[in-house]
Amino acid sequence: MPSIRFSALNTTHARQPMEYDSGDQRVSEIFGEFVFNKPTMREYMTPEAFRSVASAMDKGTKIDREIADQVASGMKSWAISKGATHYTHWFQPLTGATAEKHDSFFQPTEDGGAIEKFTGNLLVQQEPDASSFPNGGIRNTFEARGYTAWDPTSPAFIMGRTLCIPTIFVAYTGEALDHKTPLLRALQSVDQAATEVCRYFDKNVKKVTSTLGWEQEYFLVDTALFHARPDLKLTGRSLFGHAPAKGQQLDDHYFGSIPERVRHFMREMEYECYRLGIPVTTRHNEVAPSQFELAPMFEEANISVDHNSLIMDVMEKVARRHHFKVLLHEKPFAGVNGSGKHNNWSLATDTGVNLLSPGKNPKSNLQFITFFINSIKAVYDNADLLRASIASAGNDHRLGANEAPPAIISVFIGSQLTETLDALEKLEKGSLSPEQKTELKLNVVGKIPEILLDNTDRNRTSPFAFTGNKFEFRAVGSNANCAQPMTILNTIMANQLRIFKGDVDKLIKGGMKKDDAIFNVLRDYIKESKSIRFEGDGYSDDWVKEAEKRGLNNVKTTPHALDFYVTKKALEIFESNGVMNKVEVEARHEIMLEEYQKKIQIESRVLGDIAGNHIVPTAIKYQNRLIENVRGLKEVLDDKVFRKVAKEQLEMIEEISERISVIISEKEAMIETRKKLNKLTDMRKMAIGYCEDVVPFLDKIRYQCDKLEMLIDDELWPLPKYRELLFN
Repeated sequence: MPSIRFSALNTTHARQPMEYDSGDQRVSEIFGEFVFNKPTMREYMTPEAFRSVASAMDKGTKIDREIADQVASGMKSWAISKGATHYTHWFQPLTGATAEKHDSFFQPTEDGGAIEKFTGNLLVQQEPDASSFPNGGIRNTFEARGYTAWDPTSPAFIMGRTLCIPTIFVAYTGEALDHKTPLLRALQSVDQAATEVCRYFDKNVKKVTSTLGWEQEYFLVDTALFHARPDLKLTGRSLFGHAPAKGQQLDDHYFGSIPERVRHFMREMEYECYRLGIPVTTRHNEVAPSQFELAPMFEEANISVDHNSLIMDVMEKVARRHHFKVLLHEKPFAGVNGSGKHNNWSLATDTGVNLLSPGKNPKSNLQFITFFINSIKAVYDNADLLRASIASAGNDHRLGANEAPPAIISVFIGSQLTETLDALEKLEKGSLSPEQKTELKLNVVGKIPEILLDNTDRNRTSPFAFTGNKFEFRAVGSNANCAQPMTILNTIMANQLRIFKGDVDKLIKGGMKKDDAIFNVLRDYIKESKSIRFEGDGYSDDWVKEAEKRGLNNVKTTPHALDFYVTKKALEIFESNGVMNKVEVEARHEIMLEEYQKKIQIESRVLGDIAGNHIVPTAIKYQNRLIENVRGLKEVLDDKVFRKVAKEQLEMIEEISERISVIISEKEAMIETRKKLNKLTDMRKMAIGYCEDVVPFLDKIRYQCDKLEMLIDDELWPLPKYRELLFN
């Protein structure tokens, strides 16, 4: 094993940057060349087919089966012209990855020839072998079937030589088995609810679109070093490793130039993104050594979610060509920054207005304040559900660590908007006098600046922060599918806007003027949701105590956080907004619990394997060297001198023995604990058991192994060390 480590290091040291030359083409010339977008559709489809698909994309109308044949024909012709030989329904099952089943366009003919064939039926629906996908009680494995259905709102694209058709994935009985279906329903729900509220201010608004701009953080590790670390390979994070003497404390990586080798990787990755229509604009170093980030322009939420799922695949493929492995785990290295995926969320009208951006006049600012306060109220009423949306085994390591938001959900808005809300809170209940209305419109709401200075550098300890024209959900983990938090966020917003409209309409029916009614309802919401707002240091112990006083939950572990999915309140919200029914919600709860349990189980097994088969034998080998050394000293030295010079070696021998003993005993106890838990039939109890009874063993065993790393001869240590993983 040590030879593997040093062989990997030698390989890594010999790496040279692989220069990437994208040619002389401008980005504008290649952007979207592998995407079946509207300009391409217009070129390859009949006018009738194009109008039908455009209407489906813009208005959500259904596409007739006859039209689907025309669409399929145009899509096939375009794909073949780009070199595609196969097609697949590209979907996002609840396994956390994208799924594909490739079929060839090729079909033999009766005369022994061949043709390329792709019909409307093949475009609209497919039947992948879904027997191995999580069912969560919806399907039995022996039924073995799920169905994919084309999502025309997200354009098809080509990866390699395969036409990828974005689809939803449903069970035989119609329930959602993927991330996309509930998201599409949530987006439709928030569109309907937000449009109704917008009409208080602008009767011309016909559609509201949820927008998303994600920021993808990741680590890069040389492939040779990656393959020399079984824990990284099998779990995505390092289960062992003593902190290096130099880590991120100097911020020299964050504020340094992008390493040349990494820069070439980034250039190729960006080039591939542009061809797939992903508008990436930002690349930079992140705080931790070997940590980086890329981010696109914001897009419509469904397309943005697809692009994020796609880019995680693209990153992996491009990284391999540069001999890198991309680590998307939320906390791959203990003691250094983890990786998040900040979700920047907003709502935009078809008239070109960002509903979370301050306007130029009192009327537009009243609209902004309305959606702004309703966003805060939605988070306040559903903070636990929002916490559940970002729960995962990986994110448990990150949330509350020294660089990530705590598990307590709070909202940061900045001092300027805090002053505005404080002024609105002081309103007296009932109709406003002309003077009060003028004061509110001109001096309170009307004077909200278009650029909110203190929000451009937001509170980085807040999990949900307003950044001037959007909310940034910072608690999302780097490995997450954005669909999950976006489904929850848009659902709770839709629910809140419906409540708001009901409250306002009730006051209007009672004889109150529209503006008075809006101000009165908003004032009540400000008072009710005040406890969720926090401007201070979310890392401090004082905030934990303060949050408890305010009644805010601090749920640190995934199994307990996931319980919020299946509360009576949550089920009502999902069902009333048409996002998920009871069966679908409970299925997801079961699947996510099982995923958590399986990941901890795998980590536990890998840790036991490496500790028992690699670290303990290495410790014994080094201990034997010490014993031989001590025995030699005893033979050549008199007793008095021996005791003096061999003291440290004897202490080391004793310490190694003690640490080996703890490792072996804790490992055996961990195995016995797993055996007991594995007999449970209740998935929730099993997941909680793994969380509370198995996870502590990981820390105990790791502690002893990391101490041994500092004792044992470097030449013998079997695993690449943190300094090698992070600084090569």
